[in-house]
Amino acid sequence: MQRQAVPLLVSESPYVGTGLEEKIARDSRAVVVAEKPGIVAEVCSSEIVITKDGRPGATTVHPEDVQRYKLKKFLRSNAGTCINQRPCCVRGQKIKAGDVIADGSSTDNGELGLGKNVLVAFMPWCGYNFEDAIIVSERLVKEDVYTSIHIDEFEITCRDTKLGPEEITRDIPNVSEEALRNLGNDGVVRLGAEVRPGDILVGKITPKSETELAPEERLLRAIFGDKAADVKDSSLMVSSGKGGIVMDVRVERAKDPNRQTLTKSELRRQLKSIKDTYKQRHAELIEELSAKLSEILLGQKLTCSIIDTNNRDVPLIGANRKVTPSAILKLANKYDSWDMEDNQFKEPIKAIFESKIQAFRDNEKFRDEAVSALESGDGADIGVIKKVKVYVACKRKLQVGDKMAGRHGNKGIVAKIVPAEDMPFMLDGQPVDIVLNPLGVPSRMNLGQVLETHLGIAAKILGIKVATPVFDGIKESKIVEMMGEANRKIEEETGVNYHIGFKKNKSGEWEYDGKTELFDGRTGNRFDQRVMVGQIYMLKLDHLVANKIHARSVGPYSLVTQQPLGGKAQHGGQRFGEMEVWALEAYGAAYNLQEMLTVKSDDVAGRARIYESIVKGQNILEAGRPESFNVLLKEMQSLGLDIRTVNKVEN
Repeated sequence: MQRQAVPLLVSESPYVGTGLEEKIARDSRAVVVAEKPGIVAEVCSSEIVITKDGRPGATTVHPEDVQRYKLKKFLRSNAGTCINQRPCCVRGQKIKAGDVIADGSSTDNGELGLGKNVLVAFMPWCGYNFEDAIIVSERLVKEDVYTSIHIDEFEITCRDTKLGPEEITRDIPNVSEEALRNLGNDGVVRLGAEVRPGDILVGKITPKSETELAPEERLLRAIFGDKAADVKDSSLMVSSGKGGIVMDVRVERAKDPNRQTLTKSELRRQLKSIKDTYKQRHAELIEELSAKLSEILLGQKLTCSIIDTNNRDVPLIGANRKVTPSAILKLANKYDSWDMEDNQFKEPIKAIFESKIQAFRDNEKFRDEAVSALESGDGADIGVIKKVKVYVACKRKLQVGDKMAGRHGNKGIVAKIVPAEDMPFMLDGQPVDIVLNPLGVPSRMNLGQVLETHLGIAAKILGIKVATPVFDGIKESKIVEMMGEANRKIEEETGVNYHIGFKKNKSGEWEYDGKTELFDGRTGNRFDQRVMVGQIYMLKLDHLVANKIHARSVGPYSLVTQQPLGGKAQHGGQRFGEMEVWALEAYGAAYNLQEMLTVKSDDVAGRARIYESIVKGQNILEAGRPESFNVLLKEMQSLGLDIRTVNKVEN
């Protein structure tokens, strides 16, 4: 069950754990661990820099003392969930080798955190939690307690067909401008666009074979051009149940099929041309840098040297020497690896370099992409010209139909989301978050959840986390002792003892029974029976109703049997099996049964007639012979049996 848990927006480790949470997080490489000791010099959302002395990497004495840790940001897992690492250290913090410096998507301070600690009551509530169903407080939805991020991948390939190459374009026949609103000029959806089911992500047209044209079609083609007629729309669209924000688009160009004839010398010539263009742009940028640096440095005498961080022995510009044009040119070429002590010139020089650094990076990116486009494509699919992948991210809040589970096999479906003010509440006015059915415990004999409930609320009140190893867990007497401590702590802080888990016996003494008085949130009345209330660690599983919900009105039919297809992927219908037939037979619902087996399924002529009668507003059922009966006849005839149908029995 924990394998199916979805990483939530904010991870939280359990109050009651097994002691293995940290080991699992480390061994799965979900967290980032420091390799060597040091002091955190720089921290941002995407990178952590640790140095020996805590100074930034550019000013530290030895480059080998700098540790750089790149964090994974918003990547898609194979399960379609979001992988995101967050730093859990601060600047100036001392780090030992093996310390956790960044959390993963399902970890909290280096411990596994797949779910949330929530306040749970075990009681029936108007029958809504019958048969393992779960009642959830609206607070969990409003405060995004169980909200998760999911990333869907959509892929389309552009192939070279017999009739000509497919094309990715914005110019699609018979498609409105409204439908193309999110597409760029290249026919690919723009980043940040909000898309819904049916929206176009990538516009694609495919050549179609020539057909004999009617005279009026020929006239239209002569007037408006032939583009719309000889291509068909084969665009990539958002599938049903999906949608969200476009977070990334990746375009992969395969090897140009026309370039098979290129000789080695021609390939070398094209590579040289790309590199020459890069060098020319690089030289222009260096010249622009030199001109700006000359305005503030030329002819000046610096009080300290400007050094190259990669070679500190020879200064780029020496101290107390007049700055010459050649020295400025040397400095401009080291735009990303210079350093100097703090003085009046450091900030202006830094500002000049920062204004041009992006232009240098863009130039390098252009060169790398052009070279890889020229050299890539080996091993690509035959006939593929271009491949586009679109990544769409969406937030999924907890909703009715989602599957949740604890860590004891106690899984269930959310049946109702109740306003927090209507949920049962404790003596101090705190409403519970989840109501579970107590009948889910005795028959399954998973009493671990009962002990977790009591220990969890005690640990929360005492402000501690408990590790109870498997097969060597905490004793029941210790749990009772901790519950007593928790009640005493509440009494010290508030002056009131709510006696959570305790009741008065006949002799007037408080004894432990594990239950608490609860009040109905709708009426304010106390419930007749005391209820077990406590903290349980609940997970949201990857069986989300948004991915499973499906409906069909008109859709595809099987070619052989002419019955509707099944399954969401085929836009199929719901199967009415033999046991369902027995149910209708038991009720004597003859007309319903006849409809199910004929006009709603595989009576082809009857389907057309019933559609016609609905359109005309008539109420006529003319059921014919189902196609599956014809299939049965053909199968029997193929066995050599002479079977024929007789339409009319003559006297």
